[in-house]
Amino acid sequence: MSLLPSKPDTTAAEDAEPRVVGVESDDADDLLSALSSETARRLLGELHESPAPPAELAERVDTSLQNAQYHLENLQEAGAVEVVDTAYSQKGREMDVYAPADQPLVIFAGDQEKSTSIRTALSRLLGAVGLLAVVSLVVSALAGRDLPSLGAGSDAAGEGAAAAAHTPTPAGVPAASTGVVEGLGPGAFFFLGGAAVLAGAFAVWYVRG
Repeated sequence: MSLLPSKPDTTAAEDAEPRVVGVESDDADDLLSALSSETARRLLGELHESPAPPAELAERVDTSLQNAQYHLENLQEAGAVEVVDTAYSQKGREMDVYAPADQPLVIFAGDQEKSTSIRTALSRLLGAVGLLAVVSLVVSALAGRDLPSLGAGSDAAGEGAAAAAHTPTPAGVPAASTGVVEGLGPGAFFFLGGAAVLAGAFAVWYVRG
């Protein structure tokens, strides 16, 4: 539950760019040290869910406010989080609102010269996934318009249901799995197929790179 009377401005967090850190880079020491604590990792995970002030974060990870502030300061010094806004509690107290400094944060072991190309590839991949999600919604909406109305197709639907009831399930295909597949709309199929293609293309690029 949010402790803020109003929603803070998190535009900066939403516009954050991917960050790629090599394990042998100068930034890795501070970052890995800050993330060595389980509480710090949970705080960072919660911030990726939604930005929040220390008091709310302490409640969400079930720790003390003092402990949450300590780890947030370490994460901020390591460049993992940043203050994106200032909000006021219900008692009128001013509070800093924290958010991830990068979307996403990737730590990798490999050639340091690849960090820039990996960051660029991740930016393009995330942009492509966002575009794919929008197009999938459009496909789903257009497919919904093509469906017959309930009243006009009631007779046909009844006949189809009766026929389906007498149609045996193919051997080797669980009934539950067929129900899940039938429940997926064309938009979901489009998104899953596109995501698989993007993941495959990224894997091929990484291996060849």
